[in-house]
Amino acid sequence: MSTLDHTLKPQDLHRLEVITGTGRRRRFSDDDKARIIEETLVPGAVVSEIARRHGLSPQQLFGWRRQARQPASASTETSGPLFVPALVEATLPERAVRRRGRNRALDEDRVAGIIEVEIGSVTVRVGRGADARTVTAVIRALKASA
Repeated sequence: MSTLDHTLKPQDLHRLEVITGTGRRRRFSDDDKARIIEETLVPGAVVSEIARRHGLSPQQLFGWRRQARQPASASTETSGPLFVPALVEATLPERAVRRRGRNRALDEDRVAGIIEVEIGSVTVRVGRGADARTVTAVIRALKASA
């Protein structure tokens, strides 16, 4: 028997799977995500098995779980910057005029570049030449306490 005879003999059958289509990104509804996440919360559940059963990677499923744990307010903060209307007045606010009468150290030059932000009972004044990092830290602290 020659080597050629061996190569022409039928071999074991092998399965070949051809996947057609565009391979688009799958979209899961919020209800589907919630149902799959609930499966992972059952005692003794293995996340990788649940992910495999639904055609997901375990990382994706852990990401969904992390998003589900975040409060609703946290998800709205990441939606984009929020803007508030700015009110520009040519005259000093009444409070500043009263304080000015008590404190003569503030002259017109120093008052001209002040930004005043009032949130509840807290008033923040940012003067001309203020360090941007300091102002950012103050605003973040106000946001956190609000």
